[in-house]
Amino acid sequence: MQTELTFEKTRESILSGVTTCERVVDGYLQKIDSAKRLNAFLSVFHDEARDQACRVDRKIASGTAGKLAGMVIGIKDVLCMKGKKVTCGSRILENFESLYTATAVEALLREDAILVGKTNMDEFAMGSSTENSAFGPVLNPVDETKVPGGSSGGSCVAVAAGLSHAALGTDTGGSIRQPASFCGVVGLKPTYGRVSRYGLVALSSSFDQIGPFAHTVRDAATVLGVIAGHDERDSTSAEVPVPDYARSLSKDVKGMKIGIPAEAFADGLNDEVRSNVEKAVDVLRNAGASIHDIHLPHSQYNISTYYILMTAEASSNLARYDGARYGFRENEAHDLASMYTKSRSEGLGAETKRRIMLGTYVLSAGYYDAYYKKAQRVRRLIQHDFLQAFRKVDCILMPTSPTTAFSFGEKADDPLQMYLSDIYTVSANLAGIPGISVPFGADSKGLPVGVQLLGKQFDEPTVLRVADFLESHVRGDHS
Repeated sequence: MQTELTFEKTRESILSGVTTCERVVDGYLQKIDSAKRLNAFLSVFHDEARDQACRVDRKIASGTAGKLAGMVIGIKDVLCMKGKKVTCGSRILENFESLYTATAVEALLREDAILVGKTNMDEFAMGSSTENSAFGPVLNPVDETKVPGGSSGGSCVAVAAGLSHAALGTDTGGSIRQPASFCGVVGLKPTYGRVSRYGLVALSSSFDQIGPFAHTVRDAATVLGVIAGHDERDSTSAEVPVPDYARSLSKDVKGMKIGIPAEAFADGLNDEVRSNVEKAVDVLRNAGASIHDIHLPHSQYNISTYYILMTAEASSNLARYDGARYGFRENEAHDLASMYTKSRSEGLGAETKRRIMLGTYVLSAGYYDAYYKKAQRVRRLIQHDFLQAFRKVDCILMPTSPTTAFSFGEKADDPLQMYLSDIYTVSANLAGIPGISVPFGADSKGLPVGVQLLGKQFDEPTVLRVADFLESHVRGDHS
């Protein structure tokens, strides 16, 4: 069965009686089974998804269906679902079943979304290419010789390959926006605290944020409207009212002030990426938005600050995977110390171990002040840069990634080059602000280019509005 790519069109077909949720889900399950080579899913809920579809069809018939009735969604395998495996892409949790369900997942189910499976990812969300999964890499459906980006590569590919309407990912330093750019879909990172992190297996507690992938800005806004909101079970969840994000969408940007940071167009930016981003600036200018040059003077410290703080938090969060409490345990160890060592050595991958060691180092006696404490101070300066910029502009436009999707293995042996893939995305996580990547053109090889929009804290409506306008220009349906 042919599947509609957007939820908006699927919903119309269901409500008009052209199709049913059951047929829609069968179509998606067939596509998932035929696209196994992409390795986007680690587990597929065939029976549960069909059962849920039948229940939703009955609710639609009775007029009691939720906002997401008929939406087929994949869930990154770092989010808990009771009774389902939550592997985090790691051998150390290969057979672990969650005891409860994440708040964001509960919200989807309350509104009658149909969950089709758990998606592949870099181990414990540590990576920019989804090459670090213990269960094999994910392929980019645009060009299967290229990486899909990471760490939410499986969720992104599920959407890009038409295996689901939308998918939940997590963004710690760009893990939603960068893969969205590489695969040509919409990827939204909400403000820190906008979506509850309860039930999200933590990588870096002050950076992690759950957000959606979708084919359109409208579908992403619809999902955000469901998963956003305060949660008493998450102390970092903000008590801020949730607006109707879909209503904020507009094909009009006249009078808006768009900031362009000079630092985002320095050396290292691919010429074809630069050209496409500059075209997006021209489109906004021609539509009546005013373009303003701005400066983010501490952006040169983004990567070093992020990788000090993120690895420190990761070292702390991953201490629980020791072979003693839960997860993989090496049974041939003869004493406690060797059990810890062997369990972690065999259960964790190379990149995860690298980041744990880096984090342990920067937190160690004699280095805490020199690295961790100093990085916290620089983080405040980076946040201040954005506060100053947003006094002048409504939102900021910049590239999502310095390049289009790169080849498998191209950066695997050079961690620094891999980390630099996040150079344009980590600042939003450091500042706790919302960001979105929207497709805008392609390079000469046909690889997608993403344009990134950043906004003030809890001002998702503005970035969604500008993103929707740019998307409408690409589709050719702007007014």
